[in-house]
Amino acid sequence: MSKAFVKENGHDEDDVELAQSALPPGGKNYITPEGYARLDAELRRLVELERPEVVKTVAWAASNGDRSENGDYIYGKRRLREIDRRVRFLIKRLEAAEIVHSSGRDTDQVFFGAEVKIRTPREARMVRIVGVDEVDPARGHVSWISPMARALLKAREGDTVTLRSPAGEEPIEIIEVSYP
Repeated sequence: MSKAFVKENGHDEDDVELAQSALPPGGKNYITPEGYARLDAELRRLVELERPEVVKTVAWAASNGDRSENGDYIYGKRRLREIDRRVRFLIKRLEAAEIVHSSGRDTDQVFFGAEVKIRTPREARMVRIVGVDEVDPARGHVSWISPMARALLKAREGDTVTLRSPAGEEPIEIIEVSYP
């Protein structure tokens, strides 16, 4: 079988569209200033540092002759495709991003960018409502389109809201709202 019709690594161009489908149809790509800076820094690192190094490696490997069994060449080309795919994804995300500045807000109501101290029947913890590209469960960062954030948005300190999830309904008490 010709290699032209076989996927090398199981990834293809549709990965970018699949990742973008995390946004609701017609929805905006809201992002915090910190999240935008992180994505922009990753894009710069890939374009200015990592990609040129891989290009040098591939050029050196290609100059060695036979490319069919040249590991540096084969894996370098694969890494270049991965980098280029990620760069295209980051460019699209940054172009579509709408930065939301929420720091210094003086309200007890929950909006995008809020840090919310909550209490559930199982635990008390802090969550921050961020963009879909900034989600980090270990740090308590939840997407603004997640069931948790949807339950919290527009509620106020002292309110109790109901989280509806596949596991069932769960009451959440809002202890404190702040904007970093």
